[in-house]
Amino acid sequence: MTDQRIAVVVLAAGQGTRMKSSLPKVLHRLAGLPLIAHVLRTAESLSPEHIAVVVRHERDRVAAEITERAPDALVVDQDDVPGTGRAVEVAVDALPADFDGVVVVLSGDVPLLDAQSLRTLVNAHGGGGHGATFVSAIAPDPTGLGRIVRDADGSFAGVVEHKDATPEQLQITEANAGIYAFDVTHLRAVLPSLTTENAQGEKYITDVPALIAARGGRVDVVTLSDPWLVAGINDRAQLSDAARELNARIVRRHQLAGVSVQDPASTWIDLDVSIEPDVELLPDTQLIGATAIASGAVVGPGTTLRDTEVGAGATVNRVDATLAVIGDGASVGPFAYLRPGTILGERGKIGTFVETKNAVIGRGSKVPHLSYIGDTEVGDDSNIGANTITANYDGVHKHRTVIGSDVRTGSHNVFVAPVRIGDGAYTGAGTTVRKDVPAGSLAISYAPQRNTEGWVEENRPGTPAAESARRARGE
Repeated sequence: MTDQRIAVVVLAAGQGTRMKSSLPKVLHRLAGLPLIAHVLRTAESLSPEHIAVVVRHERDRVAAEITERAPDALVVDQDDVPGTGRAVEVAVDALPADFDGVVVVLSGDVPLLDAQSLRTLVNAHGGGGHGATFVSAIAPDPTGLGRIVRDADGSFAGVVEHKDATPEQLQITEANAGIYAFDVTHLRAVLPSLTTENAQGEKYITDVPALIAARGGRVDVVTLSDPWLVAGINDRAQLSDAARELNARIVRRHQLAGVSVQDPASTWIDLDVSIEPDVELLPDTQLIGATAIASGAVVGPGTTLRDTEVGAGATVNRVDATLAVIGDGASVGPFAYLRPGTILGERGKIGTFVETKNAVIGRGSKVPHLSYIGDTEVGDDSNIGANTITANYDGVHKHRTVIGSDVRTGSHNVFVAPVRIGDGAYTGAGTTVRKDVPAGSLAISYAPQRNTEGWVEENRPGTPAAESARRARGE
């Protein structure tokens, strides 16, 4: 990259009415990030001196997201004068007066632009000594986009907005991408000349290149061959299309890095997910947020992991997990629900129809079937019997159950917290544990069994059960 001083202006003031949403358009999410976060990341790839983001609609909500994602960015308010030209004007006014470099303008609703393409723009601009350089793409359907107008020799003649274009100009397929690099001296000189005398009554940034050319500045266009890189998001259908395209690229990137993806079409991976080589992803799998999967793990089918860590060689089958940690060689599922705070140790098991929450399950310990384990700590190499409940809530407060190492609990146990089960202890089937169990002890709680002979014939005469009982006695 050339040694240029760079400021990036991001346009994020629009209302986005076509989204038909109470959420500002630039806050809609794509591959786990708001649209504006994608654009800010791309802007930061230039290592600019300044980033200025222009806001207006739902100003405070958008500004809060900007500040979280890019704390050093300038949040600039657009006034009542409409248009992208006015947005750039207020942003440039917010830059230090002594800034004398390149102003790169990005749109907050164009999330797929990559760092390499942006560097290509900046290098072309600086290398050519241009007053303005902007990006175009050949659009299969340029409806709604500004068109690049060229002279007979192919040189740049201007940009015309869709609503201002003639029928002949509407046939042009080279579309303006809304991504620019300007020499700030030229930009400051021409911005005050912008007017609202057009079909939309707005100040157009697209009028700037022609004004710069009129004062002797060189203007050029960088054409990208991939129209997805400059695809804008204006409605939910376009958001869905972009999500599908970006996901396909993310999946392919992981495949080329050594991840096996059995069905890319049904596998969704957020941008910040980390996957090591030799992981296998089975169909209908969603990896969301900051999920990280270590080498040799098998995830899926039918699995959703949110901000979850999966250890090397683990298997995760038909699982929904959030903010959980699954250890090396561990096994989870099928049909398990891991809520936040679940930590499963190395070679541990959380089995079929098990729900866990704020539970630490030690190395080699197992919760195989039909259980709820909440606010619980289990030591190493313990086995929790089927249909176990740790009753953690007394109606006012949550309490913890602590189960030691090498414990064997019976089926259909209820542990009424707070309670501790010592190392090596056993509990009998059907036991309700209300007080601590010392190490090595057996805990049981049941009434002696009593059989009432003839009860069925006496109380349910004439029923199939009564007839079966009579036959069983040979009557």
